[in-house]
Amino acid sequence: MTAHHFDFDGHHLQARASGALFWPARRWLIVADLHLGKSERIARRGGTLLPPYEAQATMQRLAEEVAATDPAGIVSLGDGFDDNAAADALPDAVLSGLHDLARGRDWLWIGGNHDPAPLSARLPGRCLPELADGLVLRHAAGTGPDVSGHYHPCLRLAGARRRCFLIGTDHLILPAFGAYTGGLCATDPVLRRLVPSGLAVACGSRALPVPLPRADARAASARPRMLRWR
Repeated sequence: MTAHHFDFDGHHLQARASGALFWPARRWLIVADLHLGKSERIARRGGTLLPPYEAQATMQRLAEEVAATDPAGIVSLGDGFDDNAAADALPDAVLSGLHDLARGRDWLWIGGNHDPAPLSARLPGRCLPELADGLVLRHAAGTGPDVSGHYHPCLRLAGARRRCFLIGTDHLILPAFGAYTGGLCATDPVLRRLVPSGLAVACGSRALPVPLPRADARAASARPRMLRWR
């Protein structure tokens, strides 16, 4: 199953196996936390060198989703870039790919904590701090109901880590779409306070819905635990 169909705040949506969200009524493809340029940003700041292919891998997956859904608009829910300088340093092939995907479509970059607007003028589309149009779309969950990213939720299934959507009453939280991104466990108290009950949709070869057990008070006092993708 390439997508899990569900309703949130009165709107029919699709949680796709890739980690992208599709809104059929608007024909919007919504992604969170692309973190393009992460390997360049880490190298620039003197960190551990990573293979410089994360942007190409992310762009390939995004292109596949665009081909599958043919959206009228693409919305990046913040942290589209690992920082504002990374947006300026994009390889020509990646920048050209962004313009190709944006051709004939609206493209909206919502500012995140890594890439507060305004972004590079070389990019297609426009920038906003958030968008309220039927649903409130923002980087980090605020006053719900809203759709956001930021936390990179993931869960363990059969011993494997899977990126996941979290679907609650007030908040719909998307997984990180970009390569080389870490993840926060879906059962972490930070996420359970936002989505105390509801559904996780694991990403991978198929979209797999998994009921979330109701959070209890003891879990809400524990410290966050990050899971790192290898």
